[in-house]
Amino acid sequence: MEKGDTLCFTQFPVTGFITTHSADNLVTCSAAAATALASGEKTKNGMLNFSPDSKRKLLPISKTLHQKGFSVGIATSVSIDHATPAGFYAHSTSRSDYYDIAKQLTVSGFEFFGGSGFLQPEPAGFVSIFKLLKDNHYTVSTSMQQCSESQSIKNVLVQPQGKSAKQLPFAIYKDKTDFTLPQITQLGIEKLYALEKPFFFMVEGGLIDWAAHDNLTKELYGEVKEFSEAIKVALNFYEQHTEDTLIIVTSDHETGGIFAVTKGIRFYSKDHTGNIVPLFAIGKGAENFSGLHDNTQISKKILELTP
Repeated sequence: MEKGDTLCFTQFPVTGFITTHSADNLVTCSAAAATALASGEKTKNGMLNFSPDSKRKLLPISKTLHQKGFSVGIATSVSIDHATPAGFYAHSTSRSDYYDIAKQLTVSGFEFFGGSGFLQPEPAGFVSIFKLLKDNHYTVSTSMQQCSESQSIKNVLVQPQGKSAKQLPFAIYKDKTDFTLPQITQLGIEKLYALEKPFFFMVEGGLIDWAAHDNLTKELYGEVKEFSEAIKVALNFYEQHTEDTLIIVTSDHETGGIFAVTKGIRFYSKDHTGNIVPLFAIGKGAENFSGLHDNTQISKKILELTP
């Protein structure tokens, strides 16, 4: 971002704050935080949609809404089987079991996935994730045009061979051939809206976290700016459908212990912190998200607003 730039979501009419601790630590990991946001229940760090004792599966809001007839999309600037996106479709006692997590994606039935790729798509002795996607009637595309032209109800967008399956390039290093988060967001909205059903779409700016972990100031600015541009895409949709659209922008946790100083920002950590995080909301029911909430309250409040 340049000096004086405004992030679009900071202008939303409703603001709030969220506490982020996990079931076993004041400082959450992404898996536990995604679980809390998605399922409305706490779990231990490293776990996805399982109760802390590992005995009970937790139901993420995306699955609940899918069962109610909503179309569902999941998008990220990192791999689709990473902790935050996985928190909206998978159950695992280990966030690092990438193959099993990706297998669960293939049978989720969700209509749109977009990101850099899969971390362990074809481990030796196991069926390829791409074959499983095909078997479950997903069309896998490696370009925006290819995915846009797909007539399939269920679509997965990943980077083409030769580009990283781990992440999209940082925004400040992208060339014209690279996907951007705004492009993925636009494509996802188009695909979901075309199905003529209400839809739930989770979009993650995952590289914001990664840049903060490494205390990369320029990269962090670039990722936050690109994330804001993705939210602008959602806002454009909202402006055409104000009566029944809700947009919520928040974070699963804070990373880097960031403080604003006269000449920019300063990092005090290379890890997550226990700091509260902001929330911004606009649209139907947005007023329910003002004030201070625990992260377990967000999905519950969304569900209260859905038929």
